Amino acid sequence: MENLDYYLETLNLKSMRENYQKEAEDSLKAGASYEKFLCRLSEQEVLSRLNRHVQMRIKKAQFPSLKTLDSFDFQALPMIDKKRVMDLMEMGYIEKAENVLALGNSGTGKTHLAIALGMHACQNGQSVLFKTAAQLVHELTEAHDGKRFLNLQKKLKSYKLLIIDELGYVPFSKTGDELLFEVFSQR
Repeated sequence: MENLDYYLETLNLKSMRENYQKEAEDSLKAGASYEKFLCRLSEQEVLSRLNRHVQMRIKKAQFPSLKTLDSFDFQALPMIDKKRVMDLMEMGYIEKAENVLALGNSGTGKTHLAIALGMHACQNGQSVLFKTAAQLVHELTEAHDGKRFLNLQKKLKSYKLLIIDELGYVPFSKTGDELLFEVFSQR
């Protein structure tokens, strides 16, 4: 079995390598065909890879915390239109490159919903980046001063979904306002 371990490792089939012995025993006991055994191993590999990709997208998104729609209490915030939020979960706004604005007072669930939409997008194969407006303006200003603005702008454009939270809470310099406007106009 050393050769099989080596081949699976070389082919980067991590899940197959971890599971083939147990699956072989289970298949032998059940009298399953070789094809069924191989199909189950392949399915586990595919699911494992998909899960790793989702986890990688979530990590790259830089969410401040992990929130889902399941943990959002619509009853506590009746002013939120649940149907509209559920429509956003269909992600048509991403495909159409439309903006979504969530306006309201502090503590009304805007950040929770933004993270939940972002997590859902990550789970559905979309690249996402979450930043507060202050963080983004700081990065834009540093990039501008260091002559790296175009590179940062290109990187920001590569995300299918860019979530900018806390817009309007902190005033920015004229340069910061202009750089942020440039990001908005490019998207």
